[in-house]
Amino acid sequence: MTTVRSALFNIYFYVWLIFMLLIMAFFLPLPRIGMMRTVQAWARGMHRGLKVIVGLDDRVIGRENIPDGPAIYACKHQSTWDTSIFLILFNDPAYVMKKELLAIPLWGWFARKCEAVFVDRDGGAGALKSLVRDTQKVIADGRDVIIFPEGTRTAPGKRNPYFPGVAALYKMVDAPVVPVALNSGLFWGRRAFLKLPGTIPLEFLPAIPAGLDRREFTEQLEARIETAADRLCDTAEPAAAEGETESS
Repeated sequence: MTTVRSALFNIYFYVWLIFMLLIMAFFLPLPRIGMMRTVQAWARGMHRGLKVIVGLDDRVIGRENIPDGPAIYACKHQSTWDTSIFLILFNDPAYVMKKELLAIPLWGWFARKCEAVFVDRDGGAGALKSLVRDTQKVIADGRDVIIFPEGTRTAPGKRNPYFPGVAALYKMVDAPVVPVALNSGLFWGRRAFLKLPGTIPLEFLPAIPAGLDRREFTEQLEARIETAADRLCDTAEPAAAEGETESS
C-alpha cells in the first residue's frame, strides 16, 4: 500500500504543482503579497495531499520558543518537505535560497516575486554582504527568514559543514536566531519515490543567546540542531524506520 499511495501522491504532486504554477503566472504583474498567498496555497494543498493520500502528518514542538517579532530560523534540511512547511506556519516568510534556483523556469521568477533572499555560495565576501543587506530589509519589513545552514539536503543521521552566512546574519542582523530540528528525511528522502506514513516532528529550540563570537555561535547552533535532529530520528515512528530500511 505504501508504494501505491506514494505513486498516487507523486501524480497528485505534479498535477497540483502545474496547476498552481499557472495560477502563479497570473500574479506576476500584481503586488507581491498576492504571489505569496498563492505559493502558500500550493504548500497547503501539497500537505493536504500528504495527509490524505500518504497518511503523513506533522507536529510542531516548542511553539513557546517562537519569538513575537520577526526572527531568523536556522533549520536542518533533509527533505523537500522542509521547503514548504514554513509557508504554512508563518504569515509571510522569506527563504534564503542559493542563486542557482533562479534558473529554474517559472519557479525562479515566482521566488523572486516573493522577494526570497538569494545567495551566491561562491561569491565570497561580496555575497555575504548582499545576504546580510537583503536579510536586514526582510526583517525590517516584519517578515521571518528561513535559512538552511548546511545549504543542501542532508540524509538523516548525516551532517554537512554549516556555511558562514548564518553566522554573519547572527552578528549583523538585529533579530533572534532560532534553531529548528526535524526528521523529515525518514519519511520523504531525497529523490525518493516512497513517501512514508507517520508524523514529522518540527521542533523549535530556544534562540541562540546574543553576544557570542562567530565560532562560538556556529558551534552552539550546530550542536543544538544536530543533537535535536538525531534525537528525533532515534525516536521516530516504527513505520518510518521500516520504510527507510526497505528503500535503502
